[in-house]
Amino acid sequence: MVKFLSISSGSSGNCYYIGNDDTAIAIDMGVGMRTLKSRLAAKGLDPSSISCILVTHDHIDHIKDLGAACRKLCVPVFATARLHDALGRHHCTRDSIGGCRRVIRSGFLYEHKGVGFLAFEVPHDATQTLGYYIDFFGETFVFMTDLGVVPEEAFVYCRQASHIIIESNYDTSMLLGGPYPEDLKKRIMNGYGHLSNEKCALALGRMLHPGLKSVFLCHLSQHNNTPEAAYGCVAGELEEVSPGFGDRVLLRCLPRTEASDLFLL
Repeated sequence: MVKFLSISSGSSGNCYYIGNDDTAIAIDMGVGMRTLKSRLAAKGLDPSSISCILVTHDHIDHIKDLGAACRKLCVPVFATARLHDALGRHHCTRDSIGGCRRVIRSGFLYEHKGVGFLAFEVPHDATQTLGYYIDFFGETFVFMTDLGVVPEEAFVYCRQASHIIIESNYDTSMLLGGPYPEDLKKRIMNGYGHLSNEKCALALGRMLHPGLKSVFLCHLSQHNNTPEAAYGCVAGELEEVSPGFGDRVLLRCLPRTEASDLFLL
């Protein structure tokens, strides 16, 4: 049985856990070690089970405690050469990854302790942003946590995934009518910012396939979205595309500042 936990999902910090009784992996490390340990322990999980960390990009809410995790956990940190070079210059990770650095290439399948994973690029205004296709002992996942649009390549992986974790960052009307300055609104919506509820819903409609078991909506905006808005938009679109979708596939919004439920997949 595979255990999935969102430790935190939003602009204040991002970190996700996939594990079983033998091993686990983390995606991003945007929370402190104390928070990581306490939230895992509350679900009966041990941080020492984490055997590696996959990095999506170099924005601070995804890597602010990656350096500390390297020092405490001493596990491989997988990212492309371009992304690792950026991490080597970032004040949060400079001089702290060291021997944990492991370089991968986009589009190539790798394996670590029986877990297969493949990185692919997605458009976002970081040095480089990666989505991941992960095969965790037969349970397959796609992670896309920050992106402006879904690239065509990603649909190929999503149609092979049992579980999709995808950004549903903002409600368009809330963003346009909200307090953000105009240049920030444009940055969010320009195709290299974040994914709206509507774009997320339409993309998921193209990802549906008989083997899909669950969809998790992540990285919801604090000011420009609500779980109800994100869920309603996505559920409505998917029920229209595939009537009875909700009876076959688990759909959940992941909380921004606290751990999610522990999902047994």
